[in-house]
Amino acid sequence: MFVHEQLDPSDRFRQRRRQALIKRRRRRALAITVLLLVGAAFGLGTTFIGHGSPTTASKPAQTRHRHGRVTRAVPTEVRGVHVTMALASLPGKLDQYLALSAYGLNTIELDVKDENGKVGFVSSDLPPLAAKVGAARPYYDVHTAVEKVHARGMYLIGRVVVFEDPTLTTARPDMALQNPDGSTWKNNSGLGWANEYDPRVWSYVVGIAKSAAGAGFDEIQFDYTRFPSDGDISKIVYRYRRPELKAQTIARFLRYARSQLHPLGVRVGVDVFGLAATHDLGIGQAPRLISKYVDDISPMAYPSHYGPGEYNIQDPNAYPGRIVAHSLYDFRRKLRGRKTHLVPWLQDFSLGKTYGLIEVTDQIAAARRQHAGGFLLWNAEGIYTLDALSGPSR
Repeated sequence: MFVHEQLDPSDRFRQRRRQALIKRRRRRALAITVLLLVGAAFGLGTTFIGHGSPTTASKPAQTRHRHGRVTRAVPTEVRGVHVTMALASLPGKLDQYLALSAYGLNTIELDVKDENGKVGFVSSDLPPLAAKVGAARPYYDVHTAVEKVHARGMYLIGRVVVFEDPTLTTARPDMALQNPDGSTWKNNSGLGWANEYDPRVWSYVVGIAKSAAGAGFDEIQFDYTRFPSDGDISKIVYRYRRPELKAQTIARFLRYARSQLHPLGVRVGVDVFGLAATHDLGIGQAPRLISKYVDDISPMAYPSHYGPGEYNIQDPNAYPGRIVAHSLYDFRRKLRGRKTHLVPWLQDFSLGKTYGLIEVTDQIAAARRQHAGGFLLWNAEGIYTLDALSGPSR
């Protein structure tokens, strides 16, 4: 039994598929133009694109939570993109992403707390420490953002970076990983990490997540939920360290986060490295263990991040579909018997090789063959391959 199907068997097939997609894009462009004209005729204040498009996903089912919150079900197939808080701060930029519903987009993952330790919004519901350390910034109005996403019938995920946090650790070195001399330990990029064992760190991060949940985010996805992977890790001094495996520490954090967030009616997800299913990376990511405490696991299956020879493929970056298929097959085996959804991060950026429509759709096709719950596209610049977002051909 093959783990994956072969890539397209001939350049001729690739050309036919590319031509078909180009024609589809032209038809959609025409449809969008018509919709824009209709919107202008009615004096709409914002661009209205996508309702009635054949690739627009239906609105997620909704139920009212016992605390009054409306809970939206995760889409049958997640088709999402990442949006940074910096991009969300640009006037009209979030509206541009929402307009991609015309191409099949049904999910937005928006930075709530990023890898610099910044929080994208200011709110009285945030932990007071967020204001004290200078983390809370008015990149976007959280309630306006939530309302806009939900008005489009889209699913909203809040990205919360957990332990890499130079903002917190600069202001509060007592909550940071430390060097033997008591100074703040930093990784190769000069960034401080919060202490994975410190309960104050847990409370701070989950408190930020709860603020986003209270504002209406449908899911909280934790990133950098791990121990450091670069820098001189042999020098790290962990205060409050417990006699347990790193994977158990990470699992305990996620169990705590779930206990705080599930009562608010939000799903809990976590990002992990693409090789975490088969490699002990020494950072505490054990998919089988943490799957007990999360609703979704999102492996970062970026082909450019796999070393030569992985899965017996000399140049993984040149075979994106095969790499994604192998990786997700391994995760499926690890998660067998669990209810956890597998929603991978896929590469929509160029690193070492130019990636375009063929490379992105190869990854998506592989995810679908592996029965993933959808996909999330990552591009740090926020530029995405639009035609890759549509549903599978029928």
